[in-house]
Amino acid sequence: MRSILLIGAGRSASSLIRYLLEQSTQQHIHLRIADLSLELATQKCAGHPNATPLALDIHNQTQRQTEISRADLIISMLPAFMHLEVAQDCVTFGKHLVTASYVSDGMQALDAAVREKGLVFMNEIGLDPGIDHMSAMQILDELRAQGAHIHHFESYCGGLIAPESDTNAWHYKFTWAPRNVILAGQGGVAKFRQNGQYKYIPYSQLFKRTDALHIENWGDFEAYANRDSMKYESLYNLNGIDTLYRGTIRRMGYSAAWDQLVTLGLTDDSYVLPHTDKLTYRDFLAAFLPETQGQSVEQKVQSFFNISDNDVAWKKWQDMGLFRTDVKFTLASASPAQLLEEVLGNAWKLEAGDKDMIVMYHRFGYELNGKTYQKDSTLVCLGDDPTFTGMAKTVGLPVGMAALRILNGQITTPGVQIPVKPEVYEPILVELQQYGIHFTETTTEV
Repeated sequence: MRSILLIGAGRSASSLIRYLLEQSTQQHIHLRIADLSLELATQKCAGHPNATPLALDIHNQTQRQTEISRADLIISMLPAFMHLEVAQDCVTFGKHLVTASYVSDGMQALDAAVREKGLVFMNEIGLDPGIDHMSAMQILDELRAQGAHIHHFESYCGGLIAPESDTNAWHYKFTWAPRNVILAGQGGVAKFRQNGQYKYIPYSQLFKRTDALHIENWGDFEAYANRDSMKYESLYNLNGIDTLYRGTIRRMGYSAAWDQLVTLGLTDDSYVLPHTDKLTYRDFLAAFLPETQGQSVEQKVQSFFNISDNDVAWKKWQDMGLFRTDVKFTLASASPAQLLEEVLGNAWKLEAGDKDMIVMYHRFGYELNGKTYQKDSTLVCLGDDPTFTGMAKTVGLPVGMAALRILNGQITTPGVQIPVKPEVYEPILVELQQYGIHFTETTTEV
């Protein structure tokens, strides 16, 4: 039996684990599921004979290296900032590595050593990044093969709540790591190119600058710029393209309301507040509002943002639970972002029976045989339940499929990489269709 070590058994790993265990007998693999929580790892094993749970503290170097050394391939589903130590050990012990995270500078710095050992370090092989790369590159390569000149590329993705489970004014619930949602857009300036002009949006302006999207049969959405789109100019072979933009999808009105939380400073993760376990949610909110005598906290919010009882934004404020006086924070000291995460973790959690929804949309503009065309490619994927979510499927399945193909010698190009080569994206996109993950394409002359 070949051995796969999966590190991190959180919410995004459910479909990945189920996929690997379904394949385990035929593929002759044994899956070791490692997590800080042995209880969680044991739960995810579900008593399967080809799975073994393991309590693993990633910061315990001896234990970490022992487990990595005995596996044939490592899958890291840890938070992105924890990958590097695992990756360094994989180089040391000559092990292939698969992650769904963006390639960090530290990961990229290992490329020469990874190539020298003939290893595959496949990153960005989840949903976004991941399926976005593969589906976009498939169409871009097809268009180039036809002789098309590509002048416009936009790519959007969002993890949302399915219409039948949409029960709050934000039209949003957490389907992946809440902390990543709270900190979205921080740590850099959004960069892209539009009609030949470079554009930059700092975090303070990010949620004020949105684009409207309409997805056929699914309604209206909005999108804000996602990180640095320009780094994909060379990775996608789009050098000199007029428009290159990547965005994050939300339901209409989300960004304007989120911008109010940013304006107050509730998403700030740069400092820690003391004695937060003594604060109610209402105390926390009041601490960030101007002091105006004679006004309630609700009135202060309305006055500060000039909103009334009838505004849609006010309904969003009420739905968050920030005005509650009956709940205190569990953290003794925490940043505003951590406290907001605790508030919204209660307000936006998936309930039994809830289903989430993944929406991905690509827009290509190109010229071919003297005519100008627009091609639209759309993916909508619904989850099954709060465990096997659409997010877990679209993140975990590509990870598992890539891992097996690396083990089987079907993906052989060595180095630190993302899934933009046909040897990676072609078979994985075909297999994803078996799980209902497929795109609908339309082409129009413009």
